[in-house]
Amino acid sequence: MRFSGAISYRPKLLSVFGNYSAAKFKNDLIAGIVVGIVALPLAIAFGIASGVSPTVGLITAIVGGFIVSAFGGNSVQIGGPTGAFIVIVYGIIARFGLEGLAIATFMAGLILIMMGLFRLGTVIKFIPYPIVVGFTAGIALTIFSTQINDFLGLGLTGVPSEFLPKWGVYLKNLGSIDWITVGVSVVSLLIIILAPKVSKKLPGALLAILIVTPAVYFLGLPVETIGARFGEMSTDIPLPHGFTLDMATINQLLPSAFTIAILGAIESLLSATVADGITGSRTDSNSELIGQGLANVVVPMFGGIPVTGAIARTMTNITNGGRTPVAGIIHAVVLLAIFLLLMPLINLVPMACLAAVLMVVAYNMSGWRTIVGIFHNPKSDVSVLIVTFLLTVIFDLTIAIEIGLLLAIVLFLRRVMENTEIRVYGDKLDAADGTDLTTHEELNLAKGVSVYEIDGPFFFGVATKFDELMRTSMSDKPLVRIIRMRKVPFIDSTGIHNLEILIKSSQSEGIHVVLSGVRPEVRKALHNSAIDALIGNDHICDHISSAVRMANSIAADKNA
Repeated sequence: MRFSGAISYRPKLLSVFGNYSAAKFKNDLIAGIVVGIVALPLAIAFGIASGVSPTVGLITAIVGGFIVSAFGGNSVQIGGPTGAFIVIVYGIIARFGLEGLAIATFMAGLILIMMGLFRLGTVIKFIPYPIVVGFTAGIALTIFSTQINDFLGLGLTGVPSEFLPKWGVYLKNLGSIDWITVGVSVVSLLIIILAPKVSKKLPGALLAILIVTPAVYFLGLPVETIGARFGEMSTDIPLPHGFTLDMATINQLLPSAFTIAILGAIESLLSATVADGITGSRTDSNSELIGQGLANVVVPMFGGIPVTGAIARTMTNITNGGRTPVAGIIHAVVLLAIFLLLMPLINLVPMACLAAVLMVVAYNMSGWRTIVGIFHNPKSDVSVLIVTFLLTVIFDLTIAIEIGLLLAIVLFLRRVMENTEIRVYGDKLDAADGTDLTTHEELNLAKGVSVYEIDGPFFFGVATKFDELMRTSMSDKPLVRIIRMRKVPFIDSTGIHNLEILIKSSQSEGIHVVLSGVRPEVRKALHNSAIDALIGNDHICDHISSAVRMANSIAADKNA
C-alpha cells in the first residue's frame, strides 16, 4: 500500500511475497517457535510487574506481536510488552486505572501513526544518546526495586510506587524475609545467569521456570505462585471493547500518551537499527512507526498494555534464522497456542522465579558499561545523563523525558553559540576561505569601512550575541558596515529582526550596510522578510570583493 505525495507506507511483509521459498519458511518456523518460547516468561513477567495480570501480558504479546510483524517496516522485529514500559504503565494504572491505561495506549498509538505518516521516523533517531541511556538506566533501577518484595518473600501489600518511599518500606521490613523464597529466587537467578555460559541458545528465563516450577510444586515449598496471587486465569481471548473519550480525559492523559509514544518509537527504532546492522536489511523507519502505532491502537481494545519492538527477542529471532516477518507472526501463534492450552501450568510458576527473571532484565537494561564510557565525554553529556536518570528514578518517566530533552536542547544551543564566531576586521581582509595569507590576495579597505563576519548559524542565541557586539561598536560610527555572511547556513526570525534593527539604526545615522557572501537560502529568507527592499538589492553582494568595491566607493564619495 502506497500513498502518493509526502505519505508513504509499505509493510515489510509485502516484500516477502513473490520470492518466498520452503527453505525460508523452515527457517522462519524454527525461529518463530524459539522466540515464542523465549517470549513466554518475559510476557508474563512484564505483565505482572506493570501491575496487570499474566493474562494481559500474554494477550499483549500475541496481538501486539502479530500486528508489529504484519504491518511494521522491519523484517525481523519482534514486538510485545517490554521492560521499558513497566514504570510508566505502573504509574498510569496507579493514577488513572486500567481504563486510563487503555486510553493512553490508544492515544500513543495514534501519535505513533501520525509520526510515521509525517515522516518523523528519522527525527526520532536524533534524540541525544545520554537521554536514552539516562532514562533506560533509571527504568532498570526502578524495575529492580519493584522485585525486591517478591525476591525476598517479604509478603508486603500496598507498597508505595515512588522509589524512595518504596525502599523505606523495604528497609523497615527486612526482618520479614522468607528464606525459602530467597532460596528459590537465588536458584532461579543462578540458572538464568549460567545458562548462556553453557550455550548461547539456551533461554535462561524459560529454563529457570521449567526447572524451578516443578521443583517447588513436588517439594511442596510454601512459596507464592502466580495462581495464588491472581487466582485461576481464563484461557479465553477477550472480545475487543471500546472506551469513552472526552476532552477532559484526553488532556489529562496526553502527557502519558506522549511518553509512551516517544519511548515506543525510540526502543522500536533502536531495535530495528541493531537488527539492520546484523542482517544487512534496511528498515523503513516511518512504516515501522505506523506498524507500532497500529499495534498500540488495537492492543488496548483487548485489554493489553503498550507494545514496542523488543531488542532481546528480535536478536533471538535473528540468531535462530528468522529473516522475514513470517517468523514474528509464527511467534505470536505459538504464544496463542500456549495461552489456550497451558495456562493451568502457568499458574504454578513461583513469583520468586519471575522476580529473578526481571532482575536479570533490569541488569541487562542498565547499560552500566555505557554509563562509565559517557562519564569520559563532555560534562554537558554527563549532566544530561545524570539529570535524566535521577528524574526517572525519583519522579517519573514523563518528567524525565520532557526535562531531559529540554536540557539537551539548551546545552546543544549553547554549544552552537560557543562555536559560532563573530569577528571584526581591521584595515585588511583576506578574500579567501583559507588562512594562508601568502597564497591569497588581500583586499584593502578604505577609511571608514568596517567589516564583521558571522561564522555559523544566525539564530536567536547568536543574534543576541551579534546585537551586543554591534552596540559596543556603535560609537565608532563608520561610513559603511560590511556584514560578511558566507558561513551562515541559515537565519531565523530573531536573526532577521536584529539585522533589520541594525540596518534601520545605521541608516538613521547615515551609515550604509552592505551584506556579503549571502547564500541562496539565506537570501530567500531575507527577501521573504523584505530586508532586500530595506537595504537595497545592490547592497546584497555575492562575494566580498564586490562588497568591498561598493563600500570603498561609498566611503570615497562621503570623504570627498
